[in-house]
Amino acid sequence: MNNVTRLHFEINEFCHYMAPTPKEDEMRRSVVEKVREVVASKWTNAKVEIYGSFSTGFHLPTSDIDLVIIGDWIKPPLHELEEELLAAHICSPGKVQVIDKASVPIVKFTHMQTGIKVDISFNIESGLKSIDLIKKFSMTYPPLKKLVIVLKQYLLEKKLNEVFYGGISSYSLILMVISFLQLHSRIDARYANCNLAILLIEFFEFYGCQFNYLKTAISIKGDGTYISKDKAVTDFPPSILCIEDPLTPGNDIGRGCYGVMNVKQAFEQAYITMNQISNPLTNIHYTHTKTILAPIDFN
Repeated sequence: MNNVTRLHFEINEFCHYMAPTPKEDEMRRSVVEKVREVVASKWTNAKVEIYGSFSTGFHLPTSDIDLVIIGDWIKPPLHELEEELLAAHICSPGKVQVIDKASVPIVKFTHMQTGIKVDISFNIESGLKSIDLIKKFSMTYPPLKKLVIVLKQYLLEKKLNEVFYGGISSYSLILMVISFLQLHSRIDARYANCNLAILLIEFFEFYGCQFNYLKTAISIKGDGTYISKDKAVTDFPPSILCIEDPLTPGNDIGRGCYGVMNVKQAFEQAYITMNQISNPLTNIHYTHTKTILAPIDFN
């Protein structure tokens, strides 16, 4: 078995290993219900909805739960929610944080009993709309979910998985993968049995070595396209990672990803390593105790 074929099977095995068990998902749902009880006791007309990776099945065991509270507020009651969570003993004082200066203000906390991390925003319904979009593209491109799972874990290991700390968001990553599958993969990604190793290596090559972050914006509308940043329609000057919001005209999904060039460098490093491993002339051989994914820092 050559190394590319071996890597394809490793990616499948890795995604199977990372898949949450029914017990783990039930634990997550119980945390959501606790938050719903707290919110209902304080704001009877408010609704708590799940969005993000837990709603689409793209979550890692370590992923946060993303929640949005829909209610009738002019100013989101961030600090009131913090007080209610503490009073209900859902989290401890050192494990809750109000981030009110971000473009989307949130309350972050770690659930006391399970250690699960939760991000809560207010009245931001775009995340709910993205659920159906991601599910639609998952059906169009069966490899999408597995590629995203591997890439999310890679960025987690590199500490580049959070915008707040200089990485990129999961949603930005998903849109980058969709755009790549639309426009650049050399094999047809609409088939479930296509080679995941080739797709992963090509993704690292494209976003690590080829894509012009300074001049080009990404759009997945229609069949996907690239747009000169000079012509991109956004409410703000285009960011370094400029991704047109497929659901909200004028919104730049990549806005705020100030550390994207570190992500680019991480993708380039992964490409160099994996390209060497996949080269048929290489004399690197792998046994059942040594994986191909390990050299790109999956440890």
